[in-house]
Amino acid sequence: MTVDLGMPAAPAPVLAERRKTRQLQVGAVGVGSEFPVSVQSMTTTNTADINGTLQQIAELTAAGCDIVRVACPSADDAEALPAIAAKSQIPVIADIHFQPKYVFAAIEAGCAAVRVNPGNIKKFDDKVKEIAQAAKDHGTPIRIGVNAGSLDPRLMRKYGKATPEALAESALWEASLFAEHDFQDLKISVKHNDPVVMVRAYEILAESCDYPLHLGVTEAGPAFQGTIKSAVAFGALLRQGIGDTIRVSLSAPPVEEIKVGTQILQSLNLRPRKLEIVSCPSCGRAQVDVYKLAEEVTAGLEGMEVPLRVAVMGCVVNGPGEAREADLGVASGNGKGQIFVKGEVIKTVPEHQIVETLIEEAMRIAEDMEPADDETGAPVVTVS
Repeated sequence: MTVDLGMPAAPAPVLAERRKTRQLQVGAVGVGSEFPVSVQSMTTTNTADINGTLQQIAELTAAGCDIVRVACPSADDAEALPAIAAKSQIPVIADIHFQPKYVFAAIEAGCAAVRVNPGNIKKFDDKVKEIAQAAKDHGTPIRIGVNAGSLDPRLMRKYGKATPEALAESALWEASLFAEHDFQDLKISVKHNDPVVMVRAYEILAESCDYPLHLGVTEAGPAFQGTIKSAVAFGALLRQGIGDTIRVSLSAPPVEEIKVGTQILQSLNLRPRKLEIVSCPSCGRAQVDVYKLAEEVTAGLEGMEVPLRVAVMGCVVNGPGEAREADLGVASGNGKGQIFVKGEVIKTVPEHQIVETLIEEAMRIAEDMEPADDETGAPVVTVS
């Protein structure tokens, strides 16, 4: 017989409809309300080190990164851009600060897009006409990236600090200058380290324009703190349908940013779910070390790509129900575990065999998966 697994036949429910935006192409990746929300990161290598940068881009690509940004603070970095843009498996965005000449170099190099920070590029407004023409000639989108830490001095004087209104006004002003020269292939970001300020700034933008928005909490902090800040801020905005591409900024290896960003989108049904571990927080009722059990199962299934929900439960109150609702699960207690597959108990094993059994069953399910059903689009498992 066949059993539906993981991906539902009907579209997964989402919190809100996406805000309608203009559409643009960043290389092969579409950005805007008609396309999936994409996940970005930024390399930490010296961009002039072409091989090292391409190696890190390959690692990010393998982790699920859709678009990658590379820094370009020097002439050596600019000279490396053509090779990196040509050899990268995913679209490359050049990140430009201070020197407007590198904007033109990045466009000429064939980068999929260029990020500019008007607040710290010398006489940027005077260069908009030239930048717009060069970008138009090459079909290169521009991201106007406003940061709280480098806000235009004029707006700092007006508002006194990087308020939501100041961030939004800065971005909208620069977008209007590009629009004067008939250039609309723009996306906008207004990043702040305070999620409350950041969320309000994006809300103002969403009310004021239809450009795609790139979400980010800048300088979010170490992995734990940055993950919390980003998840809270992104959730608040995506709940309103605001956001077309994201970057989770962490003081951690960039692959970790992709893992967190991907998980945020999967949790909100904005990206197809893959492996999902459902496990209880443990309590005085637990008769098994749930923490250890969940960690070992997670480690054993790392890298699994199929849409599989695995429940690792430690007591008889919620355990059987949660295990029964998952694709694969265990309800533990009294030194043993009942193993469920799609709601049916298939065996009972001693506690020391739970992890091994769950991993074996997960692998069997993954191997038995057949192509998606033509009518429903849902993957199915053949159970012999």
